[in-house]
Amino acid sequence: MSEKNRKKFLFSLLIALLLVLSACGNDNASQDSGTKEENPAEKSEVTLDSEMGEVTIPADAERIIAPFHEDALLALGVTPVAKWAIGETLQNHLEDQLSNVPKIEWTMPLEQVLSYEPDLIILENNLDSYEGTYEEYNKIAPTYIMTEETTGDWRKQIETFGKLLGKEQEAEQAITGYEEKIDEASAQLDEAIGDETVAAIWVIGGQFFLFEKDRHSAEVLYSELGVNYPSLVEDLGEAQATWDPISLEKLSELDADHVFLLAAEGEEGLETLENSDVWQSIPAEQNGNVYVLNKPDSWTNTGLHASEQTIDAVLDTLVK
Repeated sequence: MSEKNRKKFLFSLLIALLLVLSACGNDNASQDSGTKEENPAEKSEVTLDSEMGEVTIPADAERIIAPFHEDALLALGVTPVAKWAIGETLQNHLEDQLSNVPKIEWTMPLEQVLSYEPDLIILENNLDSYEGTYEEYNKIAPTYIMTEETTGDWRKQIETFGKLLGKEQEAEQAITGYEEKIDEASAQLDEAIGDETVAAIWVIGGQFFLFEKDRHSAEVLYSELGVNYPSLVEDLGEAQATWDPISLEKLSELDADHVFLLAAEGEEGLETLENSDVWQSIPAEQNGNVYVLNKPDSWTNTGLHASEQTIDAVLDTLVK
């Protein structure tokens, strides 16, 4: 082979080799790109403080059980795989969104939990009410135990669940939207009733439970909406763990301008009030400002949806 031909041959061979290497590089880049977008090598995780200390939880959970705290999940647009129940008793104020979700007993029996094949279990800080132990639940699925502070604060639940599920933006939007609702409702109520006082009574089983200023959704009414409460509510002080009924005679001291009676249809206590001279003597009754609401569930729960439903009921009743 002549020197000229040998150089041409080597040059052609070099060009061919570069083309092959370029093609291989493009294939690898394509495969790498596809891997990053569709098949990540590692699942993302999130590390958070919990009642059990710092824990790391997979952030891609889809089948979630968070008994009694489904309100926070729904605020993030997440439907749980099972919902809290005590026998046939449910959180009825959430049933418009959870009617097709199967029940799980509030004590979290291990066999029931296992049957739902959860990806993530979220429990309250007090584990004594559950049948299983943390270790047993954690064997079924990664288990996050809320701190005492988070268990008692629905806003913190939404924030924490948002971090667990990679839905921080949804959490922020949910809370911001609620605060805007509070501002708008407060302005409407201030214009509608001004400084007038409001009381709420849960009527169940023929007994009467006057809401303290910080029990359940009464805190929404008084602390967030800024509605005034009567002296009898002030006298009750802060809510205790045990909620004791108030006597009909004591209700004669109820000097509220407006009274919400929260009772299921056919509740015997309503008939008792109708036939009571004591009840007929209170200012709200004499002025036609006693309102019976047959859906009390939102008032006796806490959470974004519970609070919003309570606000809507108050506005629908008091803002003409």
